[in-house]
Amino acid sequence: MTRKVNRATAAVWAGEKDYRAHGATQVPVVNSVSYDYTDLTHWYDVATGEAAGHIYSRNTNPTVASFEDKVRQLEGAEAATSFATGMAAISNTFYTFLKPGERVVSIKDSYGGTNRIFSDFLPHMNIEAVLCDTDDHEALEEEIKKGCKLVHLESPTNPTVKIVDIKRIVKAAHEEGAIVVVDNTFATPILQSPLTLGADLVIHSATKFLGGHADALGGVLCGESKLVGEVYHYREINGATLDPHAAYLLLRGLKTLDLRVRKQTENAEKLVEYLQTHPEIADLFYPGLKNHPHHDIATEQMRGYGGIFSFSLKGGMEAVRKVLPRLKYANRAANLGAVETTVGPANTTSHVESTEEELVNLGIPSSLVRYSAGIEDFDDLKDDLENALSILEN
Repeated sequence: MTRKVNRATAAVWAGEKDYRAHGATQVPVVNSVSYDYTDLTHWYDVATGEAAGHIYSRNTNPTVASFEDKVRQLEGAEAATSFATGMAAISNTFYTFLKPGERVVSIKDSYGGTNRIFSDFLPHMNIEAVLCDTDDHEALEEEIKKGCKLVHLESPTNPTVKIVDIKRIVKAAHEEGAIVVVDNTFATPILQSPLTLGADLVIHSATKFLGGHADALGGVLCGESKLVGEVYHYREINGATLDPHAAYLLLRGLKTLDLRVRKQTENAEKLVEYLQTHPEIADLFYPGLKNHPHHDIATEQMRGYGGIFSFSLKGGMEAVRKVLPRLKYANRAANLGAVETTVGPANTTSHVESTEEELVNLGIPSSLVRYSAGIEDFDDLKDDLENALSILEN
């Protein structure tokens, strides 16, 4: 019996050989908008999906297909389709399945852009969006029991790194016939497999960990063929297509996904251990902490706690303004999951659209800083943080 290939190997080899050309060892960037057919019958079969091939790159493209195939295999999914950005993946999925008069149930402290769809866009379509406290699984279950078409989960959450018991919520959702979508951006396929926990669809902002180099935008959706096919049809008509050059960069980044995520997780775990006893830290958020409210759930459903943690300082936002500019080995930027360490307050990154009042309602401290550990040497990152925080001791 053939042993199942490890994720680290799949990240390098999956979804590539069928898309190479001329004996090349790398998938090419296919920039062609359209594809030539001399046999009109074959052309028609490809156009109607009866035969494999490509017609027009807004619909499908060889480089993009290779990227989709690699992520599909990493997530253990039947099918995958991609998008121009992570938010395009999320919004296209919502708009595919949700119709006027229907309900979606989710959590309060999801990514700010996702939250905006719930608060600003779906209500205009007469779609009810119910957001529950992430800590309250009972409330989630009760709202699901009232009836809903879709349940959207994010675990770990952005930026408070809370954990949702995916298997538990999936059970409640499926009893009501609801589709469960899980945003797996923070965990990646290396640390978490939502589909094996029962989820129907899994989403990534490929811009983040999957690409890993902060140089390409993209999103991807994986899951059961019929559901992914419905979203693909919505996307191909609405046009939020992944660019082939971005797909190439994401493919290149994916090859080191396992190495990067493991190093980022190691760095995050050690930095959190250091910050636990630092006198200037008011709160520290990381599922690897034993006092984290969802530590046991994270330990059960994840293969590591991830490369992202958040903290708030005793001096509030004024302290944040002093500390962040002093960091030498960190980009102060609205991104995460890159090889370089990236930091920023919630009000300029994940929830830049939110008011101070909304941040409070979402349970996000106004001075919270999200820290996405890179692949740098741990001692350098620790010394960098120590030096930056030392300004608060004066």
